[in-house]
Amino acid sequence: MSRVSISLALALFMLIASPLFAAVNAQYPGEQLVRKLFADMKSGNVTSIEAMISPAFQSAHQDGARDRDQEIELIRNLKMGTFSLGDFKESREGDVLVVTYTVSTEETIDGNRLDREPARRLSVFQKTEKGWLWVAHANLKVMG
Repeated sequence: MSRVSISLALALFMLIASPLFAAVNAQYPGEQLVRKLFADMKSGNVTSIEAMISPAFQSAHQDGARDRDQEIELIRNLKMGTFSLGDFKESREGDVLVVTYTVSTEETIDGNRLDREPARRLSVFQKTEKGWLWVAHANLKVMG
């Protein structure tokens, strides 16, 4: 098979496959939103997180509840190493998207170094004119 034939075959495949991948991604936006959040946390891109966190945001952690400003401050001081996300489950009703997942990460929160054992998290997003906003989060990781 010539290089031209292979290139044409690849181009045709991409034209056919792109709408299929887009449909799958649109069907499961929660995993992508969570992956973006964690990538932004790891890279320290607080500006991106501030743009997607709702004014009504609340989180629950072992050490208590946080509002939007407190969560942003926690994220700003978060020292996150490598992470692994998995076991995604999501449900959607109208403009509300609920996502549960596991996280295994190297992170230090409020001076406490957490172990890498996977732990459950829950994030809630709301679709708005600005896109998806992060409105609630539960970190079920037990701090040492």
